[in-house]
Amino acid sequence: MKFDFKKITEELIPVFDTAGLESINLYKKGLKIEIKEDGSPVSNGDLKVNDLISKKIKELTPEIPIISEETVNIKVKNKNSIFWLIDPIDGTKEYISGKDEYTLNAALVVNKKPVIGLVGVPKKNQLFFSYGAGKSFVRQNGTEEVISCKKKNKRTSIIAVSSSNKPSEIIMDKLKEYKVSSITKVASSYKFCLIADGTFDIYAAKERANEWDYAAGHAIAENAGAIITTLDKKPFLYGKEDYKNPSLLILRSKNLND
Repeated sequence: MKFDFKKITEELIPVFDTAGLESINLYKKGLKIEIKEDGSPVSNGDLKVNDLISKKIKELTPEIPIISEETVNIKVKNKNSIFWLIDPIDGTKEYISGKDEYTLNAALVVNKKPVIGLVGVPKKNQLFFSYGAGKSFVRQNGTEEVISCKKKNKRTSIIAVSSSNKPSEIIMDKLKEYKVSSITKVASSYKFCLIADGTFDIYAAKERANEWDYAAGHAIAENAGAIITTLDKKPFLYGKEDYKNPSLLILRSKNLND
């Protein structure tokens, strides 16, 4: 199968804009919330975004299976070498509570690597997307720019992003290895994008979440120049039968002082 990754990505951008606005409108109207079997919440906003993005992907690539957080049967093993991963709203708790760091996510995985990634951040009016090495972009307030993990500002300190205010001892030890001077908590896959655009230098995490939580942000950060591995420096790959993520280490560059 031969695909035009750039064309597919560009044709998905409008639906991400539409789905992002829809997520905001549904929140304003008052969300309908249910609790899933795993104890996590899901809202009608998650489901609507999932429907909009999935429908467009089916139009563009009808032959490629879609694995979405909201429709996946976790008991069925993933045997695909090419597939879409969708997390319609990553950071559902943030979304439900009216915060602005939730994201809309879709990634195309080919031979264990995410090659396309789109991450919408509706409340910040941002859309990050990528379709190949050196081809990561952010659209914001009508402008589009290439992002390349280049350090933002002329700071001399090394700063980490984390999903927790108090990372575990294992993670703190890893951050000390890289002489991190401060840690900022950020929710959802937005963390990946903030490394891709040079806001932060490093993100380390123990085994957590599922492949659809990471894949879109992974594509954007890695294609922008980030180095992404497990904590023990093994390749971070997708297409595991149970969708579970291993540990994660994202470095903005080889030399974080650059």
